[in-house]
Amino acid sequence: MQGGYRILERNFRCRYGEIDIVAEDGDDLVFVEVKTRRGVAYGLPEEAVTVRKQRKLIELALYYLDMHACSERSWRIDVVAVQLSSSGKFEEIRIYQHAVSE
Repeated sequence: MQGGYRILERNFRCRYGEIDIVAEDGDDLVFVEVKTRRGVAYGLPEEAVTVRKQRKLIELALYYLDMHACSERSWRIDVVAVQLSSSGKFEEIRIYQHAVSE
């Protein structure tokens, strides 16, 4: 992933669900939700991060912080939207920093 992220883990799984990417960006620990869509028939990828999904991401992030004894560390949740054409051809990546907040 570009943009200064240093990936620590991919597909971190626990009893609460899954975090797509755990990374560092400067001093911040970043939990990244990646959404991909082919075409726009079902909306933009970032629109799939509903309020319910946002609450789940916060719960997962807090669990990760507690599990790794780094709850004092600054952190954020970013959303990466990957847009493909209806035929599956890459079109665009959009990164939303601080996309989810408590």
